[in-house]
Amino acid sequence: MKHKHDSATTSSTLPFMSDASMPLVAIIGRPNVGKSTLFNKILGMKTAIVDDVPGVTRDRNYADATYRERKFRLVDTGGLDLSSSDGMLTLIRRQSEIAIAEADILIFLLDGRAGLTPPDHEVVRLLRGVTKPVFFAINKIDTPKADPLVADFYQLGKDELYPLSAEHGIGVSELLDAIYPLLPAADGTAELLQLPRIAVVGRPNVGKSTLVNAVLGEERVVVSDIAGTTRDPIDSLVTHEGKRYVFTDTAGIRRRGKIDRGIEGYSVLRALRAIGRSDMAVLLLDGEEGVTEQDTKIAGAILKQGRACILLVNKWDLRADDVEARKEYELELHRRFPFLTWAPVLYGSALTPGSLPQLFPQIDDVHTMFTKRIPTGTLNVWLQEILVTHPLPVRKGKPAKVTKSAFITQVATKPPVFALFVGHPENLTPSYLRYLENQLRESYGFAGTPIRLLVRKK
Repeated sequence: MKHKHDSATTSSTLPFMSDASMPLVAIIGRPNVGKSTLFNKILGMKTAIVDDVPGVTRDRNYADATYRERKFRLVDTGGLDLSSSDGMLTLIRRQSEIAIAEADILIFLLDGRAGLTPPDHEVVRLLRGVTKPVFFAINKIDTPKADPLVADFYQLGKDELYPLSAEHGIGVSELLDAIYPLLPAADGTAELLQLPRIAVVGRPNVGKSTLVNAVLGEERVVVSDIAGTTRDPIDSLVTHEGKRYVFTDTAGIRRRGKIDRGIEGYSVLRALRAIGRSDMAVLLLDGEEGVTEQDTKIAGAILKQGRACILLVNKWDLRADDVEARKEYELELHRRFPFLTWAPVLYGSALTPGSLPQLFPQIDDVHTMFTKRIPTGTLNVWLQEILVTHPLPVRKGKPAKVTKSAFITQVATKPPVFALFVGHPENLTPSYLRYLENQLRESYGFAGTPIRLLVRKK
């Protein structure tokens, strides 16, 4: 997968590094957790045999891969079953141990639907003596209903878990983005800073390319009144007041029934993927036309992928003289986006440079919230104060004990994810969880970013 990186002052593409300098990334795990499927998904081609029979991949399978112009060598291994004495599985184990020894980076893949198993714990014990980076990926998390399954794996004591569906490609880009800083740049120098990535999204002809060009200060992206001018997502490196950002201009996302097959269909798919590999999306809305049903669907796609969001009402210069216009538009936003009340709203015009200064401070604030982590001790002091006035719900008329009745910890960022451990998860109602989320936002901010709250039995 290649991404073009432009600069507002210079245009350059990083050359590929030599094969000798490519780090080795090994996918390990017990048999039949989806290692070959993930291997194939990262490569974008089916080069490994995939089957439901444990142990199909017997030897290590190597392939060269590229992600965001950084090369690495990917290794698919046989299932690592440390407890098996079967002849073939013993050989597979040996191949996996060799891969672990020679790899620079490890992806430990677990089965989210099967949960933690004794063989998984055996692998964890083996990895305790490994000093190289290990990324814990939870496979087969392919629907929102499967998200709670991830909570079981936090008992491994890892701050970051990467839920994904190797078969459908969900979450794979987030895993690769986490690995990306460890991949050496083409010149072998120190790794580049992690830059905020902003996807500019919206319906066709709403002004996305115009906004990106205004940010860049030059016409790098083709702007046209013809809907669908932008086919592929275009990454541009932008420097503003000494800070660097990556802006991605995407194809306009039309209603499914209006999308032509072929090139446009692929363009829309790439636009949705661009949201997934970005930190946040700037959703452009038409100040004249108002909020449409398609705008709500695009906003829903942003929320589904767990990205931060800024709403930018474009072409507002055409309504600036209307005193009641902003109040009416805000009411429309609340009606159409009840699930995005945490997203900041900006009004401006992509054609007016004076509208841009407010955008970058907002991006900085949202990115800070998107990557914010709250210490566990601080969180639990906050939770105990909440429980004094709003105890955990009970269904049998028995009051819950305030002291140590619950425990909370933040388990991930981008977006912030919290695991709440209680004695009776079935008693927690959606309204109580919404209350906790609102209290988190009131106490710690989190403007512009979604929050995920996982409930687990204590």
